[in-house]
Amino acid sequence: MAGNTFGQLFKITTFGESHGRAIGVVIDGCPAGLAVNEEYIHKELERRKPGQSAISTQRKEDDFPVILSGVFEGKSTGAPICIVIENKDQRSQDYANLKDVYRPSHADFTYQEKFGLRDYRGGGRASARETAARVAAGAVAKQFLEHYNIKITAFVSQVGTHRLYKSYKELDFEKIEDNPVRCPDAEMAEKMQAAIEEARKDGDSLGGVVTCIIQGVPTGLGEPVFDKLHAVLGHAILSINAVKGFETGSGFDAAAMRGSEHNDVFVTEEDKTRTLTNHSGGIQGGISNGEDIVFKTAFKPPATIAKAQQTINNKGNKTTVEGKGRHDPCVVPRAVPIIEAMAALVIADFVLLARGNRIGA
Repeated sequence: MAGNTFGQLFKITTFGESHGRAIGVVIDGCPAGLAVNEEYIHKELERRKPGQSAISTQRKEDDFPVILSGVFEGKSTGAPICIVIENKDQRSQDYANLKDVYRPSHADFTYQEKFGLRDYRGGGRASARETAARVAAGAVAKQFLEHYNIKITAFVSQVGTHRLYKSYKELDFEKIEDNPVRCPDAEMAEKMQAAIEEARKDGDSLGGVVTCIIQGVPTGLGEPVFDKLHAVLGHAILSINAVKGFETGSGFDAAAMRGSEHNDVFVTEEDKTRTLTNHSGGIQGGISNGEDIVFKTAFKPPATIAKAQQTINNKGNKTTVEGKGRHDPCVVPRAVPIIEAMAALVIADFVLLARGNRIGA
């Protein structure tokens, strides 16, 4: 199976399956001398882990990271960092009825076609459980980016039809963790939570949107042509389970605008070149321009629902399938730290490409 590695200099390889003994990640290329705070990694995993509230799956996992290599006396050595997270709360019997059935909008059919077999227990390698490994790696990348005063913040800006139209500049990011939806607007968060609870009671699910802001990015990150900064960000974000859309800056809204409306006019403020607006989302020509990088990610409704759905089995015979076990009625609240992690990995990689491979370089 190819495609388990991401990045050029700050490179990660994830491993493991949903119902295997453990999942984990190997981080290669992390500069030596980085103070690695294991408690911070655990804290980030706590934000992603299941069972946080009534609106998430009730699977209970400690998600405690065990660093096997690459860190000595609290600092990175320059060697590969291996982090393992045990799976302790598997209930494989919940999936026994799905052994020969293709669940609608899941990877069951495509995995079977490609590999000739599949791990039906929670989706195996296709499970969103794999994203815990990404969050662990992203936590290390975030600690690296602190040396460059780069901060990454994501929040839920839409659930179903409930959309937050306020600019991120009007929001207090300190309030993101104040509610289980992770929306910094209390009134909108209440509506979003009610919608998720209603969908769960109906045996159904909801999609949504996560907005991410990357602040403090210097000019010059990104490579022209194939490795444009927004192209690599798109690659990273679209690799996350359930993601169906990615847009930077004005995104699809730009299609309805005129150039005179959309162009970001350059000005000089305090001897610094910047733009009056930020329709470009902090990236022009595939290279960061010093403004905040802004992007949005659209998530589909979770495919596993409690309602009976028509499908076929691996013999081509018609059957019905009903979601059993513990599943999220909406993934976007738990996706927030995953989005931040993947963004951190991308920016860390480009920082190394631009600045060298030593702390402070």
